[in-house]
Amino acid sequence: MTIFALGINHKTAPVSLREQVAFAPEQILDALRDLTTTTQVSDAVILSTCNRTELYFSGSPEQSKQVIDWLSKFHQLDLAELQHHLYLHQDQQASSHLMRVACGLDSLVLGEPQILGQVKQAYSHSRQAGTINPAFERLFQKTFSVAKQVRTETDIGASAVSVAFAAVSLARQIFGQLGKVKVLLIGAGETIELVAKHLLEQGAEKITVANRSYDKAAALASQFNGEAVSLAQVPQSLVNADVVISSTASTLPIVGKGMVEQALKKRRHKPMFFVDLAVPRDIEEQVAELEDAYLYTVDDLQSIVLQNLQNRQEAAAEAEQMIQQGVNEFSQWLSLHGQLDVVRDYRDKGEAIRDELLAKAGKQIASGQDPEKVLAELATKLSNRLMHAPTKALRQLLQDEQPQQQSLINTLLDL
Repeated sequence: MTIFALGINHKTAPVSLREQVAFAPEQILDALRDLTTTTQVSDAVILSTCNRTELYFSGSPEQSKQVIDWLSKFHQLDLAELQHHLYLHQDQQASSHLMRVACGLDSLVLGEPQILGQVKQAYSHSRQAGTINPAFERLFQKTFSVAKQVRTETDIGASAVSVAFAAVSLARQIFGQLGKVKVLLIGAGETIELVAKHLLEQGAEKITVANRSYDKAAALASQFNGEAVSLAQVPQSLVNADVVISSTASTLPIVGKGMVEQALKKRRHKPMFFVDLAVPRDIEEQVAELEDAYLYTVDDLQSIVLQNLQNRQEAAAEAEQMIQQGVNEFSQWLSLHGQLDVVRDYRDKGEAIRDELLAKAGKQIASGQDPEKVLAELATKLSNRLMHAPTKALRQLLQDEQPQQQSLINTLLDL
């Protein structure tokens, strides 16, 4: 059995192609069954995320070509164009790739944790579709075990590697728990949406979203039971804000020094934490001159991100060692599993010969032949049939006159 990992990801293809190769959740089960029926591969798992679509399967090199053809036909894509962006790993490289993916080492953001849950979901779909066998069961369980080890024994996911996460992490360092902290988000684009998600994960409950388009602010705020205001209401909203994080496309500052100064007076100089993620800046740099205002820009956070990324890269090196050990352990198991198949086949063949000769002897006795002669003939034929192939092989081995082989033969034959 050869294990294959076939895929396309953010490194090999643009999003315009990745979105065409992606499988919708409701397609997965039917796709798995169609894949195994069409190509006759013995195992199949489909992992499909925004950054990658990967098919893990076992079969022959010829079947791997059939799987590529199936993928192009399923999504109605040009085969030559698709092949240009595909990668194909097999056996240990395939196992290693799966483990690296599950550990977040092959992600767009190094060490991101969501991918492990997505791999587990892909495995669950495969079990539900009935397209996974014992060897793949073992492979995925080993993968989950390695991913857990990497998460618990390295710092692969401990440090912020996006400015959005860094902003929230910094706020948490300053305020501790964020449950009672009042947050004002200025903007409603992707960055602010990501900030909002990180805030929720860190326990923030009191969030206000301000945006030039009130409808967009309201749409984002509704996702976490927050409040929406217009940009014109920012001066009033500042009074209640402990944390202000801004990211808009404005060409002029939205929050000025005077505005913050007025808010601090009304707050009786209760400290305020500002993070400006916009370029050009949304918050006047003079705000940092105020005694109770603490302003961080995207450049400040970028230095934190770069240091944290270096920390993650060091953790990734540790993770690679754990992955290699996991691959070796699975390969050893797979090799032993194959050897057990040989033992099983040998025993099955011996039992088949026994049953064949026993049935023939039973007919002879039933027809009136002498039972003693029939049993003697049965014993002779059974011995000859069972010993013929091993004896032939032994003679060939003994011609080499190697002491190691002689010792092995003695052990196998209990001599």
